[in-house]
Order: sequence, then structure tokens, then C-alpha cells
Amino acid sequence: MTSRIALAVGVAAAVWSAPVAAAVPPPTVDDAGLPPARPPAPRSPTEQTDPCRVGPAVRGDAALASKAAQLQPVWRLTKGAGQTVAVIDTGVARHRLLPHLLPGGDYVSTGDGTQDCDGHGTIVAGIIGAAPTGPTETAFSGVAPEASILSIRQSSNVFRATEGADGPGVGDVETLAAAVRTAADAGATVINVSSVACAAADHELDDRSLGAALAYAVDVKNAVVVTAAGNVGGSGQCPRQNPTPDPKLAGQPDWDAVEVVVSPAWYDDYVLTVGSVDAAGRPSSFTLSGPWVDVAAAGEDVVSLSPDGDGVVDSVVGSTGPAPISGTSYSTPVVAGIVALVRSAAPQLTARQVMRRITDTAHHPAAGWDPWVGHGVVDALAAVTAGGAPAPAPARPPVSRTADATPPAQSSARRISLLGAAACVAVAATAGSVSVDRLRRRRKSVADD
Repeated sequence: MTSRIALAVGVAAAVWSAPVAAAVPPPTVDDAGLPPARPPAPRSPTEQTDPCRVGPAVRGDAALASKAAQLQPVWRLTKGAGQTVAVIDTGVARHRLLPHLLPGGDYVSTGDGTQDCDGHGTIVAGIIGAAPTGPTETAFSGVAPEASILSIRQSSNVFRATEGADGPGVGDVETLAAAVRTAADAGATVINVSSVACAAADHELDDRSLGAALAYAVDVKNAVVVTAAGNVGGSGQCPRQNPTPDPKLAGQPDWDAVEVVVSPAWYDDYVLTVGSVDAAGRPSSFTLSGPWVDVAAAGEDVVSLSPDGDGVVDSVVGSTGPAPISGTSYSTPVVAGIVALVRSAAPQLTARQVMRRITDTAHHPAAGWDPWVGHGVVDALAAVTAGGAPAPAPARPPVSRTADATPPAQSSARRISLLGAAACVAVAATAGSVSVDRLRRRRKSVADD
């Protein structure tokens, strides 16, 4: 039986047997697993099961102070013009602060990718490319405000398949693979994946189609893929932290000590995997460690766009009330935005050269690398200027409203049955993890929030 791995960037509980440390080599890529190019669509009809969710209002202007002040020196050189960042998520709502939003397709329903009933994808997109809320350095802005956002709706918690559904929610690792190919074929220069699949190391995780799609995106289409490290703790997150590596191996990835495997992050040669740090640069308590972690970025107390299409949010409503927006889902788009800045400033660099520049210019931990922050916290200015400062970016002419944007030509991928749930704004505070529904050797039950 082909395994189906249910993706969720929100909370989903899974029944796990106690994992044991196992020698886990990086997975092998089989090009034969590449999803064929097909227009995005759900495999079977779906229906909406819950109302669309929007976040609460923010606390006030003082709470919105983003990293805009720190990015001013970078923005004098580039703001990401000419780059297309694909956001493979729960869709991205049309928003007045996303003037460069492009529809990329829908694996959930019959939309075009610019519908977001869950809210998660809009928050992610805002971190990458939102236009400034005002002229001051304390206004909210995305990291690369002149980059285009290509939205591909791949998952949702408020839809379900009406035929052959094993549970609520839409989206699994095979639709993610198809979406990665869609993004690559549509010309995305950066692909953001803020969702992961977690599995015990002693289980076989069949995600071969995803591995093939990642290799295709990077080595054939020259796209940089940025993905989340995943969260540990909380209902349905990756259920436990990977053990601390042997001190004798300080500074070296230790694949032999892995207890929890994470996809797509474990395709380490093809993705930039991002952990989360707090405002002081310390690893977040929830960030999942692993030999595949490359860099880290701020992922706590996030401010971004509301899916209602107008304002910004700094908290989401969960089962226990409002909570700050935190998770590796949100450190990941910080790095995706920086990648867009680098690619705009240095378009001659290949995807792999950009990945190397991001890791080389990060603020390295004491050992040079560790499993929580990888090569360290990213540095946007250092990454952009590592090859010599580019000429200041010219002013970008006004762009027509999103509703008038013409979608890029695209071909897409195989449509797979939809099993798991994905993000909803009600659980986005702990977003970034995924549960495993079916593995080749053992079944696991999944209950979605």
C-alpha cells in the first residue's frame, strides 16, 4: 500500500509508538517519482465543513514594530523586485498589502489559490512580501515587499473530501509534491513550504514523490526551496524532541541519533530548513532539532496580515483563547524573503549558490553548526552584500490591483487523495507540524483540531 502522509500546518494529534534512535541516512531521490505536470485540482470533490476563520485585531501601533528598521540598509539595495515566491499553504487571501499576489492554483477546492479560509497562508505570505503599512521604520512590512507572491492552496482544515475520505481536512505529502512541481513550472524562484510531516525513525516514510519534486525544483528549475524544521510539543505536533547529539560530534550532524524524522526537511541536500529563535536569538522551546537544520530566524510573537483582506494580526484564537503567533511556520518565510532579496540582488547565482550564501553568512553558533539553529541565525544584509554590495535598487513603478493580475503560465502535477488536515488560524500559534496518517509498515490514527 502506498503510504499517505497527512500534512498539517496546524494542530493534529497522532498515535505514536515510542520511537527509538536509529541510523537514518538522508533519503535517496528517485527521479521516477516526479509527479506529472497537470493543472492543480483536488483528486475528488471536496466540501467546506466549517466557516472561514479570521484573526482578531492587533493590540496597537506600538506592538506592530517589525524588523523594518533592521531591514532599511538592505532595502536601499533591493526589495526583492523581479522575484516570485511560491507560498504552498492554505491559500493566500487577496489583501490590500499584497499588491503583487498571483493565483497559482488550488488542490483543495475550485478556487485559484487566492482563497484562504484557514488564515495560515496569508500570515506566511505577509511575512515574505507584504507592502509597508506606513512610511515609518516602525510600520509592518514583509521582508521582500517588491517580490511577487504565487499562492498555491494545497491544504485546509475547513474542507474535506466527499469521496473516500479517511478523516477531516485536505492535503497530504503527495499533493505537496504536486504543488512543488506546479510552483517550479510556474517560474517561482523561491518556494516556501511551512508544513512538515513527522514520523518515528523506525518507520518507513514513503515520500518519494516529494523528494523527486524537490530535486526537480532545485536542479532543473533553479528554485530555492525553504522549509520548516517543525515544532515539538503541543497536541499533535512532532511528539518529542530529537536527542542531544554526542558531545564528541559537536558541530557535526548526527544522523545516527535521530528519533523523529521530518519531511521535507530531511531532504537536506535540496532544501534550506529553518528553525526558530526568540528575540534574543536563543532557540525557541518548540523548534525541532535535527541533522537537517540549516539556519534559524525569528519565529515568536509574529505580526503579519489578516486573512480578512485588510489589516494585520499579532495573535490567533485557539482553544484556550488568543495566543501569540509563533512557530517554525513563521521563521521559514523570513528566510524565504531573504532568499528573494539575494536572488534579486545577485540574479547570476544558482539556487545552490544562494543556499550556500545564506548558510555561510549566518551568525554561526559556537560549534559552527548545531541541530537547533543549524549554521546560525540568518543575516539579511550580509547575505545580500556577500559578493559585494549591488547598486541601489531603482524605484518600482506602481502595480495594478491584485484582482487585475494575470496569472503566470503554469503546468502542474498529479492529484493525490487527500487525507489530513492543514492549517487554520485558530491553531496557527503552534503551526508548522504535520501528522503521519499512513506509513508503509504501520497504521496510525489522526485526529484533527
